[in-house]
Amino acid sequence: MGASTGIAWTTSPRPTLGVELELQVVDAETGDLVSLANEILADVGAGHPEGEHPKAKHELFQSIIEVITGVCDTPAEAHADLTATIAEVAAAAARRGARLASAGTHPFALSRDQVVSPQPRYHQLMERMQWPARRLLIFGTHVHVGVKSGERAITIINELRRHLPVFLALSASSPFFEGDDSGLSSARSKVFEALPTAGLPPQLAEWSDFEEFMQTLMDARAITSIREVWWDIRPHPGFGTIELRICDAAPTVSETVAIAALAQALVHSIDQRIDDGTLPPPPREWTVRENRWLAGRYGLDADLIVDDPDAPTVTRVPARERIERLVAAVRPAALELGTAADLDRVLDIAARGNGAERQRGIVANGGSLADVVRHLVTELRTDQPSR
Repeated sequence: MGASTGIAWTTSPRPTLGVELELQVVDAETGDLVSLANEILADVGAGHPEGEHPKAKHELFQSIIEVITGVCDTPAEAHADLTATIAEVAAAAARRGARLASAGTHPFALSRDQVVSPQPRYHQLMERMQWPARRLLIFGTHVHVGVKSGERAITIINELRRHLPVFLALSASSPFFEGDDSGLSSARSKVFEALPTAGLPPQLAEWSDFEEFMQTLMDARAITSIREVWWDIRPHPGFGTIELRICDAAPTVSETVAIAALAQALVHSIDQRIDDGTLPPPPREWTVRENRWLAGRYGLDADLIVDDPDAPTVTRVPARERIERLVAAVRPAALELGTAADLDRVLDIAARGNGAERQRGIVANGGSLADVVRHLVTELRTDQPSR
């Protein structure tokens, strides 16, 4: 292995927030995915440097458009940022007979029908990964929270692993895949983990472990950058953030931002607990892995394992109760950040149900998968989750 030169960390002195949301481009009449990203992005990019919109990007397929925020201080700022960009992209899509929707999967579109985006890195990914990459007709939400250093990022990530199943249960919105009911709340999470550097991250003791991991894979030419490490949560040295990647694309911006508010408050709370010495030992990997499966399978109806190696017997707690406890635990951090109202909307998701439950409800009431798409289009456009 070559000598490591170290990975520089861009310091974030406060817990800034950034959100990336992968949107579906669907035909206004049929609801099927349509490969219009090239045309839509050229439209919204007009007038920007090099014809590229700074907050609307290509993704793997031309039926996906990713919208991103700038560096935000609050969830409210992220909401306004996302809403403005989505409005631009939606207008350009409408001019081409298309609409936007948000969910972890499209209910019935086929991956084999999708057109790969023009960027060379996507074609290289397809060539290298083959079938696992060709199946990646999935849509996620990524949340970035700023942290001070790479060393601290590793400690925070180790604790955040405990809570990844909560984020998956809240965001789960992919019950259908290629026309079938998967039986899962998040089919996306199972499709995505087929990639070699996806899924749960390993537990790393310190920042130098991450540097060694990256150096080994880059020296082996297995990856070329951090962008090819698709863990459920990862450090992002260039941004100076922890990037939470486990979430499905939630159907509304409000739900997306509520989940981001939880992530920001939780990172801030863990950061404080590092300073005051009250952080517990990291969770056991097998417990997190099983809870991740339970959350992907049952969503908010999951009974999650309580990670307590000192308990005489194994106990489980309903996901909704776990969410209530977590929100209560990080409320002081949210109050300090001025985001308590945003945090409370997480409880609304738990009470109302996630996107997967609402999609299945439409079919249970006699609706078709095309009706599900129309429902998703309406929820994103109105920013109002249905009851």
